[in-house]
Amino acid sequence: MRLCDDKKIVAFIADLYEKAGVDRETAELHGVGLVEASLRGVDSHGIMRTAAYFERYRKKAINVKPDIKVVAGEKAFVVMDADNASGFVASRYAMEHAIMLAREYHIAAVCVKNSNHFGAAALYAQMAVDAGMVGMASTNVRPNITAPGAKGRVVGNNPFAIGIPTYDDYPFMLDMALSVVAGGKLKMAIRKGEKIPLGWATDVEGNPTDDPKKGFDGYFLPVGGFKGLGIAYVIDMLCGVMTGGAFSDHIKSMYAEPDDPSGTCHMFIAVDCDAIIGKEELRARIAEYRQYIRSIPVVGDAPPLSFPGEIEENCKRERQKNGIPLPYSIYRELEAYAERYQIPFSIEK
Repeated sequence: MRLCDDKKIVAFIADLYEKAGVDRETAELHGVGLVEASLRGVDSHGIMRTAAYFERYRKKAINVKPDIKVVAGEKAFVVMDADNASGFVASRYAMEHAIMLAREYHIAAVCVKNSNHFGAAALYAQMAVDAGMVGMASTNVRPNITAPGAKGRVVGNNPFAIGIPTYDDYPFMLDMALSVVAGGKLKMAIRKGEKIPLGWATDVEGNPTDDPKKGFDGYFLPVGGFKGLGIAYVIDMLCGVMTGGAFSDHIKSMYAEPDDPSGTCHMFIAVDCDAIIGKEELRARIAEYRQYIRSIPVVGDAPPLSFPGEIEENCKRERQKNGIPLPYSIYRELEAYAERYQIPFSIEK
């Protein structure tokens, strides 16, 4: 394990992505997105994915000069065509547009079609929070979870994030996939050489497995059984079916089909809190709510209940101070890219 500096890794990722023809601004944006996920402890969507996105850029699976534009809808509800842009680029563009519309209409939704994997959903909910708004971000992905009694993959684990400003040291931030865990956690377990708990996934035959490779190649299990499955259906319909974009098995996998555009679709919603409640009143009421959650009695030595976003924010502060822990396999992978493309490599804290 190596402890690495967040700013140095952002610069390295930007240098690397420029080698694939990505402009500097976009390359830095992508680096910030990956490193921000790792800072918050969401390693499954962070630095470990650097190589996967780079190879997709290099193989022209992602359009480095997209023409992103509104193609349907009006006023506070529109659909954008991402023109096969990076999901990081299209999603920032779309949430910025949603925030702009929400300033006029108080609530706005921007859907995106013909995009690619957008990383951690919280990145975009946070954009709205930073603007003093409630932010919601969701995306569909290629089917990767099964259903009770079904054979094979049924629907994607379609993640979503909801951020609510607290006007305090950190916002409320819920970011979750609709499988028991995100697929990236299995990829991270593979890189670390670790087993996974039973109940995360099955192998291709539908048998429970603690082997992350068999689980990743098999089927993820939905959170909450049919309830989680139902929410995954909803997100696929809102993001893909309703927009005229790709849905279910029309979506390509960035890992199984790395040379092809994914066709991923997203939805972003921004809500102007000032339309219904003043900033100071909201601050006080959320502080009361947070205190209520923390005051709930716990069993034995269990820790107090945490406010969604608290764990990630504490992790970010610790990692900014002490460094982001990178498994040696990932560190060596980045080092190999530096050697191949003759990029200075100095990312340790």
